[in-house]
Amino acid sequence: MRGDDSRSGSLFSYVDLEARVPREHPLRVIRGIVDDGLRQLSSTFSEIHSDQGRPGIPPERLLRALLLQALYGLRSERQMMERLDFDLLFRWFVGLGIDDPVWHSTVYAKNRDRLFEGAVAERFLAAILVHPKVAPLLSREHFSLDGTLMEAWASVKSFQPKGQDDDGTGGGDPPSGGRNVLRDFHGDRRSNATHASTTDPDARLFRKGRGKEAKLAYMSHLLTENRNGLIVDVRTTRAHGNAETLAAVDMLAARARRPGMTVGADKGYDTADFVAELRELGITPHVAQNAYDTGKARRRSAIDDRTTRHPGYAVSQRARKRIEECFGWIKDGAGGRKARHRGLDRVGWQVTLTTAAYNLVRLPKLIGAAP
Repeated sequence: MRGDDSRSGSLFSYVDLEARVPREHPLRVIRGIVDDGLRQLSSTFSEIHSDQGRPGIPPERLLRALLLQALYGLRSERQMMERLDFDLLFRWFVGLGIDDPVWHSTVYAKNRDRLFEGAVAERFLAAILVHPKVAPLLSREHFSLDGTLMEAWASVKSFQPKGQDDDGTGGGDPPSGGRNVLRDFHGDRRSNATHASTTDPDARLFRKGRGKEAKLAYMSHLLTENRNGLIVDVRTTRAHGNAETLAAVDMLAARARRPGMTVGADKGYDTADFVAELRELGITPHVAQNAYDTGKARRRSAIDDRTTRHPGYAVSQRARKRIEECFGWIKDGAGGRKARHRGLDRVGWQVTLTTAAYNLVRLPKLIGAAP
């Protein structure tokens, strides 16, 4: 028979959030690993929070909400709070009951800013990597690295001669056309040495290659292991020509050395200085050869047949391309193509937490497939 479509409100609710989430849902695996990592950060949370005043949002719930925001690509705090208000899955993951009120987006943002004071994102990423279910999935000998541009949250119009404002003056009232007046940049010679962004001074004008447009940007650098392609280290720097090699040496020098360590990279890392520094660290550079001969100019690669003749070199070159999957998810899946904050420290915090979210989204499948 036909069912009744009439609606009636309920005075009491008997919904059990734990029963509403399917047992095979991927967030169950992620929630268990996240909770274990947050327990290791308890002392860090106590350091950045005062013992006096009104209690704020619990940092554990706040960090779970930030992870959900990255996992589902929710860019704004307002959108995150709206989703948390009606989505039972979100409430279960964050730790809110069905009758608990949702935070205001402004309160959520201000409490989030408190986490910038400590190295919360870095310590959380490290806690995930040493988890008993995650550590066996990592390779300790073979790695890949690469860097990418992240567009800064600043307009090119804000890139003014040092000491000037967005309107091109030394200060005072904006012109009659308003702050966002039309500008003709043709013929202007702009350089990071003489110009700076008045919106985000840490951002640098940089272009990806010849024929590409120059943008205010930062550079994100990832180090992944070759067994399952998980991110084991991350750096965020200002954009400049040597940023990739300098950040790569910094990440590799911080790792414990093992016999037979290799690192794969693209042609941009095929420089004599970078290869020499890796060999001093006892790491075999499996970088792609950047060699050409046009008759007028000739470039020799920093590595030769003594490295490329081994089968492991070809394996590293195939494995290093998986790092592009990390950049693709971070930029498109998590909405990290453009920075949400200003300043090198805050942008680096955002990138580190997003890389932790990338590892978490990969873990349910990897742990299920592990023997």
